[in-house]
Amino acid sequence: MRQLMTGNEAIARGAWEAGVRVATAYPGTPSTEITENAARYPEIYAEWSPNEKVALEVGLGASIAGGRALVAMKHVGVNVAADPLFTAAYTGVTGGLVLVSADDPGMHSSQNEQDNRHLGRAAKIPILEPADSQEAKDFTVAAFSLSEEFDTPVMLRITTRAAHSRSLVQLGAREERPLPPYSKDARKYVMIPAYARLRHTAVEARLAALRELAETTPLNRVEWGDKSIGIVTGGVAYQYVKEALPGASVLKLGLSFPLPRRKITEFAQTVAQLYVVEELEDFWETYLRAWGLPVRGKEIFPRTGELQPETVAAALAADTGRPSRLPTSPPPAVAGAEPPARPPVLCPGCPHRGLFYVLRKMRLIVAGDIGCYTLGCLEPLNSIDTTICMGASIGAAIGMEKTRGEEFARRLVAVIGDSTFIHSGVTGLIDAVYNNAQTTLLILDNRTTGMTGHQDNPATGRTLRGEWRERQEIDLARLCRAVGVNRVTTVDPFEMELMEETLRTELAAAEPSVVISRRKCALIDREAARPPLYVDQAECTGCFRCMRLGCPCLSRREQKAAISDQCVACGLCAQVCAAGAIKTTGEAQ
Repeated sequence: MRQLMTGNEAIARGAWEAGVRVATAYPGTPSTEITENAARYPEIYAEWSPNEKVALEVGLGASIAGGRALVAMKHVGVNVAADPLFTAAYTGVTGGLVLVSADDPGMHSSQNEQDNRHLGRAAKIPILEPADSQEAKDFTVAAFSLSEEFDTPVMLRITTRAAHSRSLVQLGAREERPLPPYSKDARKYVMIPAYARLRHTAVEARLAALRELAETTPLNRVEWGDKSIGIVTGGVAYQYVKEALPGASVLKLGLSFPLPRRKITEFAQTVAQLYVVEELEDFWETYLRAWGLPVRGKEIFPRTGELQPETVAAALAADTGRPSRLPTSPPPAVAGAEPPARPPVLCPGCPHRGLFYVLRKMRLIVAGDIGCYTLGCLEPLNSIDTTICMGASIGAAIGMEKTRGEEFARRLVAVIGDSTFIHSGVTGLIDAVYNNAQTTLLILDNRTTGMTGHQDNPATGRTLRGEWRERQEIDLARLCRAVGVNRVTTVDPFEMELMEETLRTELAAAEPSVVISRRKCALIDREAARPPLYVDQAECTGCFRCMRLGCPCLSRREQKAAISDQCVACGLCAQVCAAGAIKTTGEAQ
């Protein structure tokens, strides 16, 4: 049977067919749907872990116990998981262990566009790179076999386009795999220096064996065509090459590390002109140049951003002089053809909006973090000074305070979401307590992981499968007190005057303090929906103070403010309207 699937759905299916017992992840676009789909298979235990490091450690534990495990995360998540990853490459596996790295060329939802083939190479583990959903499923199954055959974790690298594009997938049956007897093996799994030295030798021997496999595996294949042009490619870039120059000879790399040197060299010697087409870095191209092969790559293909079929077609057409069946230049401009820009905004009724309005009004310095609340950096809220990585807001605020002193700290706050605080913010708060910083931390608790599509987390207490027990829900206020914070306050961010008063009090304190801004995300708070507000045009003075909230429901109508019917009646605009012109439906109009 065949089924239309995204790459992420296909990876989950491949894990099920491969007999996976455990699937772990921290949600992150473009990888989130992998584990959500894995959770639909009752044979797989699936969880949202507090962060990617824990997710990989759980996966490795499952592998050591003999079960196959899938661990999924976005590319920057692998940075968080790098510590156990590099050691897991030494320990090897018992049951197969596959790490999905979902890279994000073009930074559709990321703070950088790193190419994680470099991390796979640095860890000395094999990397597989599927080009469509069928390969996503098949390569997942193959990755588990490869993992066990070579006693190694395997990285399955996908990119945004491969993760979210749909194509037909031939479904297969599940391979039931009984657990082997458990036995201690300290020399393999206890990485004290004496044992780790032995394992490093094993890693190098394994890498040499994988290089030999790369020469013969069907994962790497040559598609012969016109030998005047030969293209080395893989992943979703392979699809673009086939669209741009369908008649060219192509060496498709499914096993993208380690590389088959003999196979590539023979291919290069057979074609007249050799190209490498790969997204982001010149990973393969660097190897080919080091081997002395004449190749063209990043001098004609972009190093930044996501490749497109038209981009590949234009570069190859310009360099080879051969026409492409795809357009190689943009169509002539047509007046009004381009839609107006639509910058991202916080949703109507977002609980973060009132808070960021207050932060801007108070002219505070704000160390920000990763989440949908990062949109508070944009006009008109324009409230955030820094955003670095998950959990960095608190450490950055501490560093700023220690550099510029206490007076500066009285104008400085750190903001972090509830899920991100659990992910990697707790240690920053411990740092503030331990090293006597007077940091004021705002935890934006919207009762979900909003940025990636409303996944639960330890602060909500609900598991990936929707199970909830009271003891599972982390009490953020008690957690903050437990690490030594004496001043912890919870405030509704829609009560802007109280929020401002609370912040002034806590900023004046000569010790760390936490303000928990708690209100459900507007997209999950269905009970809060009320009839929309409206602007009494006779009373509106046209000051447009309400527009400073940045609510998409507010607009200018000639010289007056207006509210669209998308309004959820959060009431923030009514709070800031000096003229009292914003009213609830039902009042006299």
